[in-house]
This record gives sequence, structure tokens and C-alpha cells, in this order.
Amino acid sequence: MKKLDWYILKKFLAVFFFAIFLFAVIAVVIDASEKTDDFVKSGLSAGEVITHYYYGFIPHIIALLFPLFVFIAVIFFTSKMAGQTEIVAIIASGVSYNRWLRPYVLGGALLGLFLWVSNQWIIPKAEKIRGGFEATYIDARSSYNALLQSSTDIYFKVDSVTFAGIYGYDTATNRGSNYFSYQVKNGKVISNIRAEMILYDTANKDWLLNEVIERKVFDNREAVSYTQSMHKKLAFKPVDLEKDRYTKDKLTTPQLIQQIKLEEMRGSEGLNELKIERYRRDATPVTVLLLTLIGAIIAGRKIRGGSGSHLAMGFTIAALFIITDRFSTIFSTKGNLPPMLAAWIPNMLFIWVVYYLYKKAPK
Repeated sequence: MKKLDWYILKKFLAVFFFAIFLFAVIAVVIDASEKTDDFVKSGLSAGEVITHYYYGFIPHIIALLFPLFVFIAVIFFTSKMAGQTEIVAIIASGVSYNRWLRPYVLGGALLGLFLWVSNQWIIPKAEKIRGGFEATYIDARSSYNALLQSSTDIYFKVDSVTFAGIYGYDTATNRGSNYFSYQVKNGKVISNIRAEMILYDTANKDWLLNEVIERKVFDNREAVSYTQSMHKKLAFKPVDLEKDRYTKDKLTTPQLIQQIKLEEMRGSEGLNELKIERYRRDATPVTVLLLTLIGAIIAGRKIRGGSGSHLAMGFTIAALFIITDRFSTIFSTKGNLPPMLAAWIPNMLFIWVVYYLYKKAPK
């Protein structure tokens, strides 16, 4: 690390963290003004609102715009250096163009690594805090626990041989009016269970079944038994039956991988959304590095118009990146585009943008 590296790296990190801090403050002020009534109705103190909501909201909003603010920070301070003829002096002193880009690569890699670690463990925990508050005090119908007040019918695959269904299941009370399950082996039903009512027992951590009829099928006979009430350990829990479209955001990466395996075994719909989230957590940090290089190459050239022209060009490229990302996600969730390809397509395309800008840059 030479003085040049420290000089550029300090500017890079200082501008980035200042921009993130400033934006976080603005976002909190705007969000608080919109949710003031909800905070008052919740009956929580200011300290409780901060710990129960903003501890999750701030990491959420920072992670959402992290790559964009890296991009803006690079363009802003690099354009200023170019306007003051600092970059011309650096190159004229004998420093190669690649050597000048080295601190940008290092800074982008450090911030990308920080975002990667956050995506795997920190951000999901923050989403759980934010979602839990919104479910309880703001919009219980569409967030953390997805407490559906109306009952619904559920059909799912429990494991490789077991299929189940619950009629009129209410996720608010974890109760269903009818339950059935059957096991299939070699194309034949080998056992069947039916119950008039199913309820999750939070004390025993199992399911309570009422009016239970069990039927077991053998080679040349079958056995049927009746039980008025019984507790039974089943291979699913209430959380597996909750229809929460935000679940993927609240799971750490190890938990998300396990959830994907479980949903694959059950043959669930919407599996691509989980897989895209899994792969995007690895792809976004690479995006940070690519946008860092694009910003440095664009803003490193002194042009008429100064920072304004650089920012305009930068926002155009950022908008194209976002559009590409949205389209690839839609083609995967609504079509047949593989989730891994959908998550990495924007990076694969913008690698060529970096290469083109690098080749055209005056050195």
C-alpha cells in the first residue's frame, strides 16, 4: 500500500460512509413521518420503537441501495479529482492506468465482502425485526407472520412418500377443521390418517388430532383403528404452512438453503423466488466491484460539464443495470429462466461494459 493507495482509498470510504449515513438519516425521518400514527397507536416508547423497528429498518434500507451508493461515491470523489487535474498529474508522473485503478479494486472488494457477510447473516436478522414490528402494529395481513384471518385449504408433500392436506386451516390459531395424510410406496397407498380437527400444541411442540381414523394396508388385509384424541409428531410445523412471501428475506443463508431443499422435496410452487434470493446474495457483492470500476473509469476522465455529466452518465448505467436485473428476475419467476442465471445475468452483461469502457478510456 503506497501513499496513492491510501489517498484514494480514504476518499472512497469517507465519501461512501458519509453518503450512506446521510441517506439513512433522511430515510428514517421520512419513514417516521409516515408512520407516526402507527407508532402512537402501538403504545411503545421511543426507545422501544427504535429497538423493535429501526434496528431492522436501517440495515434493510442500506442494503437495498448499497451498490448504488458505492457507485455514486466513486463517481463523486473521482470526478472531483479529475476536475482538479489530480488524475492527470498522477498519470503524468509515471503511474500506469492499471496502477491507478488498484485502490478502486481494493475498495470495491472490501465493500463487496462486507455486503456479502451482511447478506448471509446480518440483513436477514434485521428483516426479522422489521417484519415482526410491521406484522404486529402496521400491516398484519402482509408481513412477518402473514396472519391470515380467513381460513384456507392447504395441500402439500410432507416428504418423499407422504402427502397431506388440511381443510379450512387458519394460520392465526394454527387450527384446521379437517386433516388427512397418506403414504405411498411403489405406487400403492400403505397407510392413511384422517382427523376431524388438527391443532398445534405449543406446550408439547406437537399436533393434537381429534376424531382420528387410522388405516394401514397390508398385502392381503387392512387394519382400521379409531381414536377420539391423540398427540402426534408430524414432519411439519405451523411455520411451514404460513403463506409469507417475505420468508426468504428473513432466513439466513444456511436456513435458506435448508428451506430450498425442503420445498424441492415437497414440490412447492414459487421455488425459483427462493433460489434467486439465494444466488443474488452472492451476486450483489460482485455488482459492487463492477460498479466501482465503471464509476472510476467514467469519472476519471476530465470532460466539459464536470461532475454533472459524470453523474448523468452514471445514473443512466445504474438504471440499465436495475432494468436488466428486474427483467431477469421476472423471466425466472414467471418463466423457465434458471434462477442462478437470472441472478448473475446483470453481472455477466456489465462485465462487458467494464471491459468496453476500460478499452476506450484514455490512458
